[in-house]
Amino acid sequence: MKKLKSIISTSACLAAMVSAMPFAANAEDGDIIYGKMNIPYADFYAAELNGAPNAYEVDAVSSATNSKSKKNGEGELFEGSYYEEVSGEQNALGNEILVKIQGVTYPVAISKADLDALGENNYGFTALDSAPAAYKKVTVADGKASFSAVEDAEPETKSDASLKLSTNTAWGDYLIDVENAPEGAILGAYVTTADGNKYAFRHEQNIWRGEFAWSSGIKQSEPHGNTLDYENYKGLMGSTVTSLTYINANGYVTVPAELYIPVKFDGEVKAEDSTAGTGKTTVAFNGFPEDYSKNVTIADNITVSGNDINYTDAKPGTYTVSVTDANGKYAPYSGTFTLSTADIPVKYDNGKLVKADGFSDEDAANFIKNIASVEVNGTAFGATGKGATKIVGEDGAVDFSASSRNGNVFDGSGNYNISVTATGYTAPYSFEVKNDSQTSTTTTSGSTTSTTSTTAKSTTTAKSGSSNTTDSPKTGVAGVAVPTAFLAMAGAAAVISRKKK
Repeated sequence: MKKLKSIISTSACLAAMVSAMPFAANAEDGDIIYGKMNIPYADFYAAELNGAPNAYEVDAVSSATNSKSKKNGEGELFEGSYYEEVSGEQNALGNEILVKIQGVTYPVAISKADLDALGENNYGFTALDSAPAAYKKVTVADGKASFSAVEDAEPETKSDASLKLSTNTAWGDYLIDVENAPEGAILGAYVTTADGNKYAFRHEQNIWRGEFAWSSGIKQSEPHGNTLDYENYKGLMGSTVTSLTYINANGYVTVPAELYIPVKFDGEVKAEDSTAGTGKTTVAFNGFPEDYSKNVTIADNITVSGNDINYTDAKPGTYTVSVTDANGKYAPYSGTFTLSTADIPVKYDNGKLVKADGFSDEDAANFIKNIASVEVNGTAFGATGKGATKIVGEDGAVDFSASSRNGNVFDGSGNYNISVTATGYTAPYSFEVKNDSQTSTTTTSGSTTSTTSTTAKSTTTAKSGSSNTTDSPKTGVAGVAVPTAFLAMAGAAAVISRKKK
C-alpha cells in the first residue's frame, strides 16, 4: 500500500490562499488539469494490453441483472465502474439486457487545450482538487481522446499474496481466488501469461467480490441469465499465468504467480444409480480426449475398473466420481450417482429420530446426515443448500422452535404431521406428533399438561437388517476451489515525500 507522508508548515493566511486556488501545473502543451473521466473498457485497457501478442479490444459488459450492475458507489459491489441503462435488447439466452457496464471511472491528467478540444464529449470529466497518486494521461487528436497506461511512479509487488484456481464454478469455466489479496476497490485487472499474452477483466462478468472468473467457451452462461464472453479468453487454456495485476486508485499492485490453467472440454462423468449394500454399477466418461490419463476415485469401499464400479457394504446416499488427469494437462471432472434402499432405519421417539429396531446407530446417523427436506403439515422445508431450514439436528432431535424465512415452522398447536425425505432412501419417513409429545408445557381443553410422553405413528415400514460399513456419504455433490496525493506546493512551506509501504 502506498502512503503519503507530508510535513507542511505555513501561515494560516497562505494556507487559506492556496486552498482557494484551482489546481494547474505547467507543461509544454499548456496547463495540466487533473480530474476523473468515464473511460470505456476498450480505451481503458488499450495501453495496458499494448504489445501483448493477443492484444484485443475489450467490450462493455451486457447484463440482465439490473440492481447488482448499478452498484458502483464507494464500497459497493462494482465500485469505480460506470454503466448505462438500455432497453429493447436481448442476450443470447433471450433475456432482456437491462444495463451495460461501460468501463471505469479513473483519474486522468489532461491539458486545458485538449480538454477544451473535447468539448461536450469530455468523458464526464470532473476536476480534482489535488494531484492523484496515479492517473492516465489523455491526449487528443482530431477530436478523439487516447489514454495512456497508468502513470504510477511506484508500482507495488505483493509477493505475500497467492492465487488459487478453481475449475468448478457457476460463473464461468475458471475462477481465481486471491489469498492475502491487496486491499481497496478493484478498478481494473489483468493476468499476464508466460507467452506474453494479457487478458483483461471487467466488472460483474469477470470481477466479482474480489474474485476473477471467466469462460473459455465451455460454459457460456451464468446463473443470473447473463451470457459469457469467451472468445478472447480461449487462449488462457493450457497456458501459465505468471502474474495478476490489479489497477486501483493508487496505481498497480502485481501478484507474482506460477499458475497453470488446465484445458477444459465439453465432457461429462455419468454414473448410473443403483441399490445400496453390495453390488455394482457403471460409469461413462463422455467426450474425454484420448490423451486424458484417467485417475478415478470415489470412496474407500468402492473401486473402479474401466467403466465398472464395484462396492461392498455401501450406505445409501450420493457418491462423487472424481477424475483427474495423471499428466496434468486437463482439468479435473466429476459426476455423481446415488445408492438407494427401501429400508427406513429410524423411528421417532420422545422428540427425536433414533435407530429403528434391527438397525444400528450408524444406519440412523446416515439417514439423518442425508436428510434433504422436511415437510410439516403439508409445507416442505429444504434441509440443504441456500436458505435451508434446520428442523432435524445432527443428533436426530426435532427442533420445535425452528423458523424459516417465512416465520415459525411449527404453529404451536402441538399437532403435526411430519415427513422426512433423505437422499438414498426411496420413501420418506412419516410420523404424527400429537399435542402431548413435545417436551414443553401445553394447554389442552383449558387445562395445563406436562408433555413428557410421546405419541408417534409411522406411515412407512422399516425393514430389518443393517450394514456395518463406516462409509456415510453426505447429501449433495462434492466439488472437484481516490487515494489522492497531497497537493505539491512550491517553496519551503511544504515538503512531501511519497513512500511505499
